[in-house]
Amino acid sequence: MIAARPGELELAVVERRAEPRPDPTVTVIQAIPKGDRGELAVELLTEVGTDVIVPWAADRCVAVWRGDRAVKSRARWSSAAEQAAKQSRRAWFPEVAALLDLAGAVRRVHAAALAIVLDPAGSQSIATVDLPGSGEIVIVVGPEGGITETESDALVGAGAVAARLGPTVLRASSAGPVAAGVVLSRTRRWA
Repeated sequence: MIAARPGELELAVVERRAEPRPDPTVTVIQAIPKGDRGELAVELLTEVGTDVIVPWAADRCVAVWRGDRAVKSRARWSSAAEQAAKQSRRAWFPEVAALLDLAGAVRRVHAAALAIVLDPAGSQSIATVDLPGSGEIVIVVGPEGGITETESDALVGAGAVAARLGPTVLRASSAGPVAAGVVLSRTRRWA
């Protein structure tokens, strides 16, 4: 610090560095939880290192984002991501993307290097899914009641792998951060 005056702080830059964008990137398509659990999920996803957070209007979501509510809810998620990114000292802040319906989620899954849909009855553990060294890894988190068979069929049909987190079922707000943590711990990003 060089000087401090009322309403003003003068600093000297002592070091600069460039931080490349993370690779692989991790995107979480998060079904909209009810109440303030969405902001909690966004905070935890940000702290873990998720790069893109996509709200998803899954069939069994209790909360519904339409019109003004959609704009305000996305703004709250973006604010939660920004605050959590600052707190966790992230060089790159996560993007909170626009709300997707099933068709949008299917397109996102299809374009990914790897997509995982969390399913308590999945054929394999998320800890054993083969991860790409680069590109986008998409994790799909369903609502409290789980995703419907139609949603599961569409996502798996687009290339997603159905994987379970473990022997218990987590809430929608905690499943994404745990899954992202498991995936990121297996990449060079956490090395």
